[in-house]
Amino acid sequence: MAAFPLPAYELLPLNKYFIGSIQFSSGCPYQCEFCDIPALYGRNPRLKSPEQVIAELDKMLECGLAGAVYFVDDNFIGNRKATLDLLPHLIEWQKRNGYAIQFACEATLNIAKRPEILSLMREAYFTTLFAGIETPDPDALKAMSKQHNMMVPILEGVRTLNGYGLEVVSGIILGLDTDKLDAGEGILDFIDQSQIPLLTINLLQALPRTPLYDRLKREGRLIEDSDRDSNVDFFLPYEHVVSTWRECMGRAYTPEKLFARFEHQVRETYPNRFQPPNSKQRLSWSNIKRGMTMLSNIIWHVGVKGDYRREFWKFAWPRLKTGDIERVISVGLVAHHLIVFARDASSGQQNASYYSTRLRDMSVAAE
Repeated sequence: MAAFPLPAYELLPLNKYFIGSIQFSSGCPYQCEFCDIPALYGRNPRLKSPEQVIAELDKMLECGLAGAVYFVDDNFIGNRKATLDLLPHLIEWQKRNGYAIQFACEATLNIAKRPEILSLMREAYFTTLFAGIETPDPDALKAMSKQHNMMVPILEGVRTLNGYGLEVVSGIILGLDTDKLDAGEGILDFIDQSQIPLLTINLLQALPRTPLYDRLKREGRLIEDSDRDSNVDFFLPYEHVVSTWRECMGRAYTPEKLFARFEHQVRETYPNRFQPPNSKQRLSWSNIKRGMTMLSNIIWHVGVKGDYRREFWKFAWPRLKTGDIERVISVGLVAHHLIVFARDASSGQQNASYYSTRLRDMSVAAE
């Protein structure tokens, strides 16, 4: 990783990107049964130097990126010492550049036991963290070799991260061997309790070079069928698992439920974030113009034309009255995507796994 060249960001229209991406490390020390990262990239994370990361961030800003940068590392705390070494460099970079960028990353939930890392992440203006929670069922976590998710009670871990201003995004898996017929109700109950706004709910997929793939191959439970959303022969009936996924998507992302979870974030998470100064970088004309364009599009497409505009205005109006335009934009944009996607999912127009090779029916224009 230390030999990686500086990416040619100048070849991209970064000013049109909502979020940029950067990689600090590759690999993860854990061996979750379903994950192919250890086999592909190793258990001992390889690293870029802090100087490399800073040079890439400088280049992204120079090429017009605004908004956010996502650390795409398999596990941002795969090497905790390296993370602690990097974070002060990110803090200084933010100070030098007027906190023009928010940071996001992916990390294991046991980061909740590392206040020394979380406090530095807050100071570096990290605002979002993706955690592969996978399931609230302890027996299922043990079966998939993800006991590190139980180093702290899951809901307590989520609240801890919220306390540092980090909005949690969660990965959830359906179709586990330990799932019961009412697994969907357990997931929906967890969503209500955790108040996590965005959860990527997927059917289990056995990827090559994973312990799961090897186990299911030995058991004769791999199914290669392009009409299915998963290559796993579930213990539960396949149609039941798919219908559970559709129901979870439909119920979790109703406008009422989703905006209520964002209201929870407004109360319990966002006030705990680092409050950056109104720097010249943040108040630049390009940022203001970009924000007003996004706000006008959201108000027109959601607040005027949208069929859930009542729920939108219930959330947006109090924010607009206090001048919190940034919150209206960020929540309005993400919520609209999730609501539209979930409606397609619950009606069968989306695949139930991001790894699915099943072709969805596409509408064809009449000749």
